[in-house]
Amino acid sequence: MLLVREVFIAKPGSAGKLAKLMKEMANTMDGKARVLLDFVTDFNKIVIEHEVESLADFEKAMEDYKKNADPAMMEKMKGYTELYQTGYREIFKVVE
Repeated sequence: MLLVREVFIAKPGSAGKLAKLMKEMANTMDGKARVLLDFVTDFNKIVIEHEVESLADFEKAMEDYKKNADPAMMEKMKGYTELYQTGYREIFKVVE
């Protein structure tokens, strides 16, 4: 099992809007995803976490997203990159 974390630092004043958009996107994903907003960390940080069984499953999900994107969701997400300054992805192996 792998934990995938997408981390964004929003532009000042945009964290709430970005978190809301990411929550709507997370609700469309297979499996359980959660969106976290900074409390005691870097200002304006939004984290999206979800689990996948393997890197192959992660890659398949990314490809499926590109091929089968919901036009309404794509329109809603249009311009979301203007809401953040930087971002990165972390993938962790879950110790069981």
